[in-house]
Amino acid sequence: MSKPKVAFFDFTCCEGCQIELTNYGDSAFLELLNHIEIVEFREAMTEKADHIDIAFVEGSFSREEDRARLEKIRQRASIVIAYGSCATSGGINAMKNDTNDYKQNVYGKDANMPHLDSQIALPVSAAIKVDYNVHGCPMDKYELLDIVSHLLHGKTPVIPNYPVCVECKRRETICRYDVGDHCMGQVARSGCGAPCPADGIPCEACRGFVDSPNEVALKKVLKEKGKLPERWAERKSKMFTANHRSDAKKLGV
Repeated sequence: MSKPKVAFFDFTCCEGCQIELTNYGDSAFLELLNHIEIVEFREAMTEKADHIDIAFVEGSFSREEDRARLEKIRQRASIVIAYGSCATSGGINAMKNDTNDYKQNVYGKDANMPHLDSQIALPVSAAIKVDYNVHGCPMDKYELLDIVSHLLHGKTPVIPNYPVCVECKRRETICRYDVGDHCMGQVARSGCGAPCPADGIPCEACRGFVDSPNEVALKKVLKEKGKLPERWAERKSKMFTANHRSDAKKLGV
């Protein structure tokens, strides 16, 4: 029986998730290579294939001219998986969506260069049908391996949809609020194992929010318990989750 053909593609992103893949030198990833055939991966090879069983897409959809390329990938692939926050939600790129002068702030005198033109940053699912999402910035390698393993065994992957706080409690991590810090774990999507709070770092919700997050309560607890200024508490959730916010509905997200 032939091995499933797997390919990796990138759009608007830092390509960090792809680089993360090349760092997977442990036994679990090496074992996976015994069961799949990587046929397209710009960061590591020049070969290409016509048909793809599983296509991994990194990066946000931020240029209308990229729609045709995404549609072509969808046509070639039996399964499409968006991986990394940029692909699953728009990620950090989506911070620009409600900032009119972002190009000037970032690029200064070069802001009007034509190759910098782009639309609002959206998840890959805004352009094509996505079958599964691997969240995170970068995504968690073991979650990616689990999803591929499930697919290879004909099972439906389970994508976590409960707060990071659950994982903190499982590993008996002291709550950041109990030490006078702030955190977004109460509405952040889990699946990472909550390593940041365990290392004394507040959760920034790099995996996005759970479905139907209570953003009003988040702002309140960031302000009252996290001791953040009101404006900071209001804008805190814009780093990784700009397209998850209720006010993102105006963007059609």
